[in-house]
Amino acid sequence: MNINLDVDVTEKENETTLHLKGEIDAYTAPLLKEKLLPLTAKQDHHIIVDLAEVSYMDSTGLGVFISALKSTKEHDAQLKLVNLQERVHRLFKITSLDTIITIETTVRGGN
Repeated sequence: MNINLDVDVTEKENETTLHLKGEIDAYTAPLLKEKLLPLTAKQDHHIIVDLAEVSYMDSTGLGVFISALKSTKEHDAQLKLVNLQERVHRLFKITSLDTIITIETTVRGGN
């Protein structure tokens, strides 16, 4: 089993940024979930997930972000995804998750 995801967490007062590097799939999603979900349970917390260096994501990754979104709504927290590469952004568009998850409009690696 090759786990190919690095999660670098930067915390400020009321904001946490997760810089992800690698791939989000069935093998790496549990690590992402372990790092991300506790942050979403903090009242009035802002979570930014930087996906600039995520080259691949499958439906398992989408599931983690859906769980995170539900948790943020329960705890009045905010989740924002930034710096998505085109192929990852396309997943959110195809599934219409881009209409319920805040995604910074800057898309990297476009045609």
